[in-house]
Amino acid sequence: MSKFRKQHMSVMWHEISGDDNKTPAVDAALPEKTALIGRIGLMFLSSGAGAFRVRAAMNKVSRALGVTCNAEIGLKSVNYTCIEGGETFTDCLSGVSTGVNTDRIHHLEYLCDSIGEKVDSTSVGEFHLILDDIEKKKGNYPLIISVLAAGMACAAFSFLLGGGLFDMICTFFAAALGFFVRKISISRHHTFFLHTSEAVLTACFTYIGIAKLLETVLSAPTGFQAGYICSMLFVIPGFPLVTGGIDLAKLDIRSGIERITYALLIICVATMTAAFSTLALKFSPAEFTGGDMPAYILFMLRFVMSFAGVFGFSIIFNSPVRMASLAGIIGAVANSMRFLLADHVTSPATAAFFAALAAGLMASAIKRFIGYPRITITVPSIVIMVPGMLMYKGIYFFASGNYAEGFPFICRTALVVTALPLGLVFARILTDRNFRKSS
Repeated sequence: MSKFRKQHMSVMWHEISGDDNKTPAVDAALPEKTALIGRIGLMFLSSGAGAFRVRAAMNKVSRALGVTCNAEIGLKSVNYTCIEGGETFTDCLSGVSTGVNTDRIHHLEYLCDSIGEKVDSTSVGEFHLILDDIEKKKGNYPLIISVLAAGMACAAFSFLLGGGLFDMICTFFAAALGFFVRKISISRHHTFFLHTSEAVLTACFTYIGIAKLLETVLSAPTGFQAGYICSMLFVIPGFPLVTGGIDLAKLDIRSGIERITYALLIICVATMTAAFSTLALKFSPAEFTGGDMPAYILFMLRFVMSFAGVFGFSIIFNSPVRMASLAGIIGAVANSMRFLLADHVTSPATAAFFAALAAGLMASAIKRFIGYPRITITVPSIVIMVPGMLMYKGIYFFASGNYAEGFPFICRTALVVTALPLGLVFARILTDRNFRKSS
């Protein structure tokens, strides 16, 4: 059996900076400064940050080092040129993959904010050691906690979409097992086509198995044909969908298109895998029957489940508990407002826009007090609003050849997915002068 060979060769950062740990970074050679700037940008990219934030971070470091930097940013690559005096240096860096790590974004942001105070006393090599520590920092939670968080988030999704207690129980265990399989597959360097398919198949068949068992043992009305979809929603790439929309709003066309394309690829793989499996088993998606309860109780339960869902997704994104709790509170308020607007006032897409706008405004209002980057709060708080159920139903009907029935679901999905980043964009325009202006 041939040895696994990496397609992306590792960059030897410390060889670029050499063994010189005495020369202050501000006095280092331009190639060394360029490598440091690029590595910080690449680490932001690999953590899920959009092009605007990556460029802002690279600019902060460049100004501190006395360098002018121009960068073109993609989903997992950075092409950039650094200029110092009459000297220029161009570099191109590419990462292995992309993911979401809000805690790493927070630590990188802190480093960039404070780098101006350190460049006169810290060498490039010492900065690379700091970045080594950030890069090698283990996740905030053991695998079991992340697995349980995925189960909780999807179970909350199940309730918000109209599921009952048994649907939530089945969803919890199925999503947890599917997420576990996905993490193991990723750790073995499986391509995202493979680990997405493995996770979706595991979640869907686990849900069906548990649902059938409960039906047999307890005669429980689980309605698995409606609920099993929720068990795979942890794979829906809400983060790149939202950040891709924000990039397009700032005319970072390359990054925006690449992010949205990446998200659509995952959605297609996940939904097609689930659709073909359901077609093979000869059952189809159905609507949740829902339960009758007073409006005020439904509102309170939606608030609680929205918090649980956002909190769970934030844990998956490696957010510290305080960050996840803040995102959960903002998400609970915004999502509860979305339900009220969609049920009584306006269309689902318009309701999603105003909910995302509210989430962005709330995050901006408390940013100065919490010290976390806005993206680590706002995006997790609206990920729960991404219409994974509608996505799946549209693809299912397309896969079965029923285009007339699938098309309305695709249209509704597109409208809501467009409305969510637009809400965050306008919140940022209203509260951030740097974002509001083109420069």
